[in-house]
Amino acid sequence: MKYGDVDLIINEKNTVSLSYEGEEALCGPSPVFRMRLTDREGKSTELSAEDAKKIIKKDNDLIFGDFPVPVTVTVNIVAGNGGIQVRAKVDNGSDSAVEWIVLLPLRIKPLCRDGGRPGTYLLLPYNEGALVDSADKLPPFLPEYPSLGNYMMFPNMMFSQFASYLYETGKGKRFLNVSAFDRSRGPKEIRVRDGELFIKLYCGGDYGKNVNVDYPVVFTFGKGGWSESAEPYKEWFEENPPKDLRKTASDKSLPDWYGDDVLVVSYPVRGTHDMDDPKPNALYPYTNALPIIDRIIEKTKMRVLVLLMHWEGTAPWAPPYVWPPYGGEDRLAEFRDELHKRNCMLGVYCSGFGYTERSNLVKEYDNTERIKRENLLDAMCAGPDGKVLHSRICPGQRSGYDICPETEKGREILKEAYYPLLRFGIDYAQILDQNHGGAQYLCYSDKHGHAPMPGAHATENMAKMLSEWSLEAGGMLLGCESSASEPFMGYLRFSDCRYELNYHTGRPVPLYAYMYHEYLRNFMGNQVSCPLPPTTDSLIYRTAYSFACGDVPSIILTPEGDISPAWGTRDFTVTPDKEEVLSFISALARARNDGVGVFLDYGKMIANPDIACKNASFGDELPEVIVASWLYENKRLLLMINPFGYDTEISVDGKKIRLARREIKYVFS
Repeated sequence: MKYGDVDLIINEKNTVSLSYEGEEALCGPSPVFRMRLTDREGKSTELSAEDAKKIIKKDNDLIFGDFPVPVTVTVNIVAGNGGIQVRAKVDNGSDSAVEWIVLLPLRIKPLCRDGGRPGTYLLLPYNEGALVDSADKLPPFLPEYPSLGNYMMFPNMMFSQFASYLYETGKGKRFLNVSAFDRSRGPKEIRVRDGELFIKLYCGGDYGKNVNVDYPVVFTFGKGGWSESAEPYKEWFEENPPKDLRKTASDKSLPDWYGDDVLVVSYPVRGTHDMDDPKPNALYPYTNALPIIDRIIEKTKMRVLVLLMHWEGTAPWAPPYVWPPYGGEDRLAEFRDELHKRNCMLGVYCSGFGYTERSNLVKEYDNTERIKRENLLDAMCAGPDGKVLHSRICPGQRSGYDICPETEKGREILKEAYYPLLRFGIDYAQILDQNHGGAQYLCYSDKHGHAPMPGAHATENMAKMLSEWSLEAGGMLLGCESSASEPFMGYLRFSDCRYELNYHTGRPVPLYAYMYHEYLRNFMGNQVSCPLPPTTDSLIYRTAYSFACGDVPSIILTPEGDISPAWGTRDFTVTPDKEEVLSFISALARARNDGVGVFLDYGKMIANPDIACKNASFGDELPEVIVASWLYENKRLLLMINPFGYDTEISVDGKKIRLARREIKYVFS
């Protein structure tokens, strides 16, 4: 089959060739589809096109039948949406449910660190955007019950419904984009595994019921690098935005600080790290931190959003019950009011949809009897066999279960736990820490009122509940861990984007900002698990990157008021220079007030010109100079930041530009 410059060859059961301008993108055959059926006992059967004994071609349909189980799969392949679009339906004559299906998995050529040619990468919408040079670097965890927080799932740590394979030819840079144009934005796994690039579509099937994938998976080739490769999906997104999402410039519901010079300052009021003895530290009572906050305000000239950790009156990271705050409402209210007098804000971290049975940090906190007495396991996520197992989310801090918010009791629990916080009058809550991207956990129960297989019903439920929470919160903003996934962006307007985790998978690229920045912004986050060294240059580099992406910079304080290189640090023998870091953040504020701010608040990120510079002294292929390009009201901004303590040079479209130590250079045109 030929679609413009694209040739697709299928030999009945397998995709054997996919080429663009005569350049082959594949390195071997793959079945036209793979799928899984799951029965009421939790037993799964996986099938592929290769298992069919009967195949009929009818117009644009390939009809696969005569499987070991009584199902028929019809795959429709046509030209459309600028590429090749594929749909499917499953006529299910079995007693099982269709759990998922993969359409045209592609056996791509190896990435550059896996033995492939230079310039072969995978672009993934992971956290904030990752350019991956080895499939072996991707998180190994597969979506399964009980859930983990770091699956390659949408909506979850994958914020969007596409991936791109990037490669180079003698004619220049090329890409193959694979997108799911799904308006319902149901769950999908997106990754490369065993050499195959695929989007796994979770169907929300029921036992013995047919399934119709009525939206297309689209395969599009094009010319250019990572930003150009995102365009096919970005164009579809802008024509099909999720519900309740408005551009920042026209959204009157946002608080005044959202588009201001803001610095997030985060710290615990008990202990120093996640697994520490939660005794009050030097920053408790809450007002003990005010002299430190005042010094930061004076030095940076920015509005501070204090973001507290280990503030819960129950136990640190022991969801969902957080209220009343540690030490009581009056003490936290006093601190809130003092911050508001300073034109600053107060926020808190929460821990999402877990239900704590016992805290491992505060031994007295124990809900074991309550769970039994109120039959709360009925409201918890269950596996394909109907059993409710202990959660795998943060087991070091707690033991417990995962709440299913599609149950009436689950929604009641969450309302009881979080509504007092939403009504308290603070400015921000990372209400869904541990619920990456704002998604709920996997649940296969057939007794909760939802389909027994993961599907779009979960996305719809979460969006509805977050809409209700947003109304209850009034002017208070909500957020999640990692960047908010597409269907929840209208309700989670400010999140801990966790781009630093992409240093483990390859290198971060500002894909989230490139796709969505006109609609919302994130903050730099607590930088947990960052693999870069704990030095001043490293922290300033990460701060510069976040700023250039249009996000709010963050610093993490030790209980002594020094700057920690990242949350979770236990060894403070090497820490960033506090005065140097605050001086750099002050320079960022001056740049914002010199005309840069309006681009970073309301502008649209655009592709960079041709940039060449040396690599940073740490990390593979990290550019020494941070560069971002922005468009606002027909004006352009080229932002260049040298985060290092020495002078350097960069080439922009062949023109050499000198940057002094820590210099922030910006050119308007």
